[in-house]
Amino acid sequence: MPVLLFLIDTSASMNQRTHLGTTYLDVAKGAVETFMKLRGRDPASRGDRYMLVNYEDVPFGIKAGWKESHATFMTELRNLQATGLTTIGQSLRTAFDLLNLNRLVTGIDNYGQGRNPFFLEPAIIIAITDGNKLTSGGGVQDELHLPLTTPLPGSELTKEPFRWDQRLFALVLRIPGNTSVEPEPLGGVPPDDSPITPMCEVTGGRSYSVFSQRMLNQCLESLVQKIQSGVVINFEKTGPDPPPLEDAPAEALKSGLQPWHCCHKLIYVRPNPKTGVPIGHWPIPEAFWPDQNSPTLPPRSAHPHVRFSCLDAEPMVIDKVPFDKYELEPSPLTQYILERKSPHTCWQVFVCNSAKYSDLGQPFGYLKASTALNCVNLFVMPYNYPVLLPLLDDLIKVHKFKPTIKWRQSFENYLKTMPPYYIGSLRKALRIMGAPNLLADNMEYGLSYSVVSYLKKLSQQSKIEYDRLIALIGKKPPSEAGIKVRWRGGGISLAQRRDFIQQLHSLTGDVPTLELNPKEFQGFHLALLNKGLKPQSLRNPYDIPRSHLLDQLSRMRRNLLNTSVCTLRGQDSDQFHSVPIAQMGNYQDFLKAAPQPLRDADPEQPKRLHTFGNPFKLDKKGMMIDEADEFVTGPQNKGKRPGDSSNMPGGGPKRRRCMSPLLRLGRAYTPPVSPPASPRTSSDVDLSDGAPDPDLIINHLNQNHYGSDGSSDSDGEHPSSDLQENHTDHRVEEENGRPQAGEPPLGSDGGAEMVLMEDQPSRYLSPAALKKHIHMETTKVNNELRALINKEIRKPGRHYEKIFLLLKQIQGTLDTRLIFLQNIIKEAARFKKRVLIEQLENFLEEIHNRSISMNHVDSL
Repeated sequence: MPVLLFLIDTSASMNQRTHLGTTYLDVAKGAVETFMKLRGRDPASRGDRYMLVNYEDVPFGIKAGWKESHATFMTELRNLQATGLTTIGQSLRTAFDLLNLNRLVTGIDNYGQGRNPFFLEPAIIIAITDGNKLTSGGGVQDELHLPLTTPLPGSELTKEPFRWDQRLFALVLRIPGNTSVEPEPLGGVPPDDSPITPMCEVTGGRSYSVFSQRMLNQCLESLVQKIQSGVVINFEKTGPDPPPLEDAPAEALKSGLQPWHCCHKLIYVRPNPKTGVPIGHWPIPEAFWPDQNSPTLPPRSAHPHVRFSCLDAEPMVIDKVPFDKYELEPSPLTQYILERKSPHTCWQVFVCNSAKYSDLGQPFGYLKASTALNCVNLFVMPYNYPVLLPLLDDLIKVHKFKPTIKWRQSFENYLKTMPPYYIGSLRKALRIMGAPNLLADNMEYGLSYSVVSYLKKLSQQSKIEYDRLIALIGKKPPSEAGIKVRWRGGGISLAQRRDFIQQLHSLTGDVPTLELNPKEFQGFHLALLNKGLKPQSLRNPYDIPRSHLLDQLSRMRRNLLNTSVCTLRGQDSDQFHSVPIAQMGNYQDFLKAAPQPLRDADPEQPKRLHTFGNPFKLDKKGMMIDEADEFVTGPQNKGKRPGDSSNMPGGGPKRRRCMSPLLRLGRAYTPPVSPPASPRTSSDVDLSDGAPDPDLIINHLNQNHYGSDGSSDSDGEHPSSDLQENHTDHRVEEENGRPQAGEPPLGSDGGAEMVLMEDQPSRYLSPAALKKHIHMETTKVNNELRALINKEIRKPGRHYEKIFLLLKQIQGTLDTRLIFLQNIIKEAARFKKRVLIEQLENFLEEIHNRSISMNHVDSL
């Protein structure tokens, strides 16, 4: 899981603009986002961790560390501002300490017990700066210096502030302010000559001198390719050069220091494809022989110095004895070895002072070209493998895992020359071979008790420092004491006041030409030379406009006389809560400044969503809306319909719109009854004044009087008949203007005609208005019925009783009901309800037959 730390220069010089119109800081922000997009194409980027550090002091310069999310990283990146000095040395030290904060807790460095290349936490620091002078509070520096003091526990165990799996790359922005006429140079991007370049080379990285946006994109693509899992090693030649080849060029025959004699390159540590974690067996030895009586450990260098001998040797590999194989990064050394074209010979590698009685030490592996001559590999073997491997070979092939006394003596002599921290690795290797009892369990590992206690103490201190720093990340730096610059809108600028210009003229002797924009300095603080002098926090009387003097006097009088108020108020309550429109939406800033709320008593209860800006805001992730205007909150279930009550897991709450009282099951439609009017006799009625036609009313009653199941209204056995009778009675009551008390039920058309002709209302609607009112009520009822029926059709199963119960409540003429039924049949066909379609067709045919028989009765 590589760590990608971006070190962004936020000095004031990053405000300079390029010929594109953007500042250097904008270019740096865009470069970070472009890099993340390029890196996101690689599937291995899923485990990346991004950190962000700028040039502020610790801990305020750490914007995103170990615990911050990707969203926090992006927010802090966008909020960076270029104010301050170029304190790159302090910021680099902060970045390295942040990366090394947890290494003693996890034990990656394994101090005093060998360096394990497979114990690594690869990190790449990408510094984006403008390469200007290094400014600090003490002046301008010519060279880059990192602070020697650091609060990181255990930093004295390593000479350098970085580790062997951490590399620094720098993007030095040199984009000009004016468009360059000269064409851009083709090829690679050259390194920069700024002070950060030597630091990059020491860590195994490099710098890039960026002159255009195209070169910046080219550098970002190169940096994406540099993200490799590996460690940096110093390879140095020891002994004489190898004999030259017969067809070697003349340049290779020159004596003296060659580029391949000393290389500072990476070895790739590939992760296991199954587990995703590197697997290894043997360490690289330390540069000292461990002394069990020593109370401390000598500091190690960040990169191990591995010496290689150019004497050809035979590569040794034995079955069942594990070894580690690492590929070298392309370098002059790998090029020189590959040009020799000798894949069957190797060069042994050593670490100085690793043996007890030898300065050069014993070989712990070898460099060898691959058989295809396309790369060079470092083979890490057991310490002094030319002695151990023949012994193990005899144990397997000759003694058949039954060692003799002579073999044991030779093996014990080897153990005396082996560093004691190899015992654990050797025991694992012997267990793999099938000889686990060759080493005693009580053998010492080489570290004294005081050193082990010291390392444990450092681990605990590192954990405390880690928690302390994590808690401080994200906090804002305290504002320094100073005089805040305020801009009074609408007033005359200082540069335009005549008395101020005259005063400058008397001091300087010439008339100055000032062009000051007060808005540019809004929010600035003027520093105080005397830190002990506190700036005046009260308002300057001369800053109060003349038109506001009386109001200000009333406020001052109120503050003076109101003794119950502890603090002075320079504003009225309404002015105190007045916010400019441009700042009304900054609710997130308000939340950050607000005190931390108390912990909820019930942590399992979902957090209440704030309704700033919209008190009816809902969480739309769990809401779904169907065509029946019913929505259910909660997770969606693909197996069931949203309208099904069993869809909610655990019987959760379900909210639906309130059903109209017109459509509640078991009740027919009953329109509201209008208040009764004063009765009048039938002789006072003038039918010519818009009186309704009796035939029209009778036809309307006939159309709604008969049940849709084919039975007449006088049939009391069917419940739908009673519903229709109730509906007809109320309709007659509404049209007559008063209730019909004690009137027998309408059993025929003649009965209805008798009622209407004998007792006419005093006030009534015109035929057109009555017809329009009936049509609107009918349409409204039928639309709600259609929604309920469609919802029932969508439900699984063959329970259609509710559908036919709703169909019996359809209002309107015969044509209206027939069209309504045909639409319902089409809806059932859309859901392939064959049984329901057959029943609906029978229902439709029955209505046809009933209408024909009724017409026949009417004609008689």
